Amino acid sequence: MTSARAGQSRRAAGAVRDNTVDGLVRDSARRVPDRPAVRYAGRSWSYAELDAAVTTGAALLRGRYGLAAGDRVATYAHNSDAYLLAFLACARAGLTHVPVNQNLTGEDLAYILDDSGSTLVLADPALAGRIPDRYPVRALRDAPDSFLDGLAEPLPFEPEPEPCGDPGGLVQLLYTSGTTALPKGAMMTHRALAHEYESAIEALDLAEEDRPVHSLPLYHSAQMHVFLLPYLAVGAVNIILDAPVAEQLFDLVEVGEADSLFAPPTVWIGLAGHPQFGERELGALRKAYYGASIMPVPVLERLRRRLPGLAFYNCFGQSEIGPLATVLGPRKHEGRMESCGRPVRHVEARVVDEEGKDVPDGTAGEVVYRSPQLCLGYWNDPGATEKAFRDGWFRSGDLAVRDAEGYFTVVDRVKDVINSGGVLVASRQVEDVLYAHPDVAEAAVVGLPDERWIEAVTAVVVPRGAVTEAELLDYARDRLAHFKAPKRVLFVDALPRNASGKILKRELRDRLRGQGG
Repeated sequence: MTSARAGQSRRAAGAVRDNTVDGLVRDSARRVPDRPAVRYAGRSWSYAELDAAVTTGAALLRGRYGLAAGDRVATYAHNSDAYLLAFLACARAGLTHVPVNQNLTGEDLAYILDDSGSTLVLADPALAGRIPDRYPVRALRDAPDSFLDGLAEPLPFEPEPEPCGDPGGLVQLLYTSGTTALPKGAMMTHRALAHEYESAIEALDLAEEDRPVHSLPLYHSAQMHVFLLPYLAVGAVNIILDAPVAEQLFDLVEVGEADSLFAPPTVWIGLAGHPQFGERELGALRKAYYGASIMPVPVLERLRRRLPGLAFYNCFGQSEIGPLATVLGPRKHEGRMESCGRPVRHVEARVVDEEGKDVPDGTAGEVVYRSPQLCLGYWNDPGATEKAFRDGWFRSGDLAVRDAEGYFTVVDRVKDVINSGGVLVASRQVEDVLYAHPDVAEAAVVGLPDERWIEAVTAVVVPRGAVTEAELLDYARDRLAHFKAPKRVLFVDALPRNASGKILKRELRDRLRGQGG
């Protein structure tokens, strides 16, 4: 990044911090009103059109839909321009947006709607039948009288042009992924997210000339808050896709409409293994962002060999901090590819023991954060809030090591560390060994109850080729201390994941225990 571009990035970031989420879009509309802001499925919104639609949407929600400031509005839908507009309209109307994973059904869906106390659900018509009858539902798009259609209709009143939101007010409940426990609603303010956007713009070198494509679910904080909203804040042209379909992504890169992509390791692995990956002209792709789960080092090395000119950024964090906490930039990967980098501008991070005392560099401990990006706490859960926030620091639940230069390497989730015969084993180290085997496509390591070992190190593997349990056990024993090596290897067709690509180890452990594994 040149010094001139770095200066532009810092100036853009500096205008972000104390704004409202929707106010950032208004600022971009004033600077570049005619530039395309968002493209989706043949529709295109300039920045001026996007800002006007947000104002109209806020009026619809407060006027025609009868919502009051502070009401919660859930969005249960697939990616679209309407999804983005609904979030921004809620922000401008002083409402609290509740993004809901569109894959949730039954009790899981009802839990989030009940816990949040959502007054209204904006849903894709194809999904509306899953929503409990006790909740009022409005179509988000693709139906008569939908929210999207309402943006094009004349209103019987003049919409309020100014934002209703307060920078310190609640704008979104970001429900945690529930990989280790029931989801909790992280209470995010405008100001917290605006600080996170500033951090993302600077640490990820986001610039208005970039051509980002957004294909991961917008309900997830990483795609929405690390990329789409910060890119709108700097005035870039954004393309939204329904999903990360390889052929669509390749097409956009080849014709020069996309040069920046965020995806979890699972998607990068899929793209690299696609039959067209070696045949398509992908030289225009300049920035590759990965995160949301740990990228196995052997996989990253294979990607870098195939795309030597592509700049890789490792993004790490969690919903409670907006979610970006640390970044490993492209010039810092050499010699530390296991690292998730250093804290971003507005984040302080330490590594502590169970009592909250700092541990020496090179020693594993829990990461704690202090930051204006942090949530206010957990919605309807003062007990969990008190447990997570201690002495002004947030306990992340991530086990990590900090080196003498300030780089962090995540070892595991604290709850995923395995007690093997009284010795703690980090599942990631075992997984990295397995990923290096040519016949292993994916691997997850968990601890299962065992009379002898307390918890038996158990590897669950998605095979790429013909491989046996005995082969993988021998392979691991040759490369790991005996207490770290798996005691069993189980083969499956797929690992349980959430939409961001995180392996649901809690679900995997429950499933295996239920099978007597």
